[in-house]
Amino acid sequence: MKRVYIEDNWPESWKDSYQYDLQEIYGEIKNRGYAYAYDNRRHFALSMLTEVLEPGARVLDIAAAQGNFSLAMAELGYDVTWNDLREELADYVIKKHENGAISFSPGNAFDLKFSTLFDGVLITEVIEHVAHPDDFLANTAKLVRPGGYIIMTTPNGEYFRNRLPKFSECEDPTIFESIQFRPNADGHIFLLYRDEVESFAADVGLRIDRFALFNNPLTSGHVKLNVLLNALPKSVVAACEGVTQRLPVPLASKISAQMAVRFQKPATN
Repeated sequence: MKRVYIEDNWPESWKDSYQYDLQEIYGEIKNRGYAYAYDNRRHFALSMLTEVLEPGARVLDIAAAQGNFSLAMAELGYDVTWNDLREELADYVIKKHENGAISFSPGNAFDLKFSTLFDGVLITEVIEHVAHPDDFLANTAKLVRPGGYIIMTTPNGEYFRNRLPKFSECEDPTIFESIQFRPNADGHIFLLYRDEVESFAADVGLRIDRFALFNNPLTSGHVKLNVLLNALPKSVVAACEGVTQRLPVPLASKISAQMAVRFQKPATN
């Protein structure tokens, strides 16, 4: 992935994306909690993909923003299609592209249509930004071939710091349609619970192939623990994260800020 440097004439969306890139891929870290949490999210997304799909597989990255996951998958040998609602970000991703096959299909995720189905689809940190997460997963499933996979990461609704509503308890999600698709944490509408994810999957005929909880309060720098991250070695933070990932699910679900889910679409006979 090529290193780029901010320029005065860039669009504002490029400049905003660059500020994330500084921490996510260039190592200029201001918030260690954010950087650690991002590294874990990237690890789970890419490992869940590479465990089940060989290089050369066709992968769609929905709401891919500045394209870091898309570019990483392309460099690993996957045939990647980048998507985002902000069409102008495609040229920003192109500036960083160095190796591998990547194409671009900007637009609303609910309107995407392709002539050929994908082997895998990534939906990382996007489902919490839509007013109808059940419909979003159902639409995503239509883009995957039988036997293919959807890899999702999203904030965990059972995390003890969550104050957002539960989707299944909302009588009229349409009231949120006017504010959906907003980027960053300010755009979160619902944070999903595991039982909701399982229900969504069952409704559209998907099988949950792998489920993981990760990013404890220390790793995320929450409840003022970010101060500790400036002093603790990365190995200690990783060890603490590893311990919490092995806790029983009822406890882990309360102290884990993120979830990662791999869905499989059943193969047809």
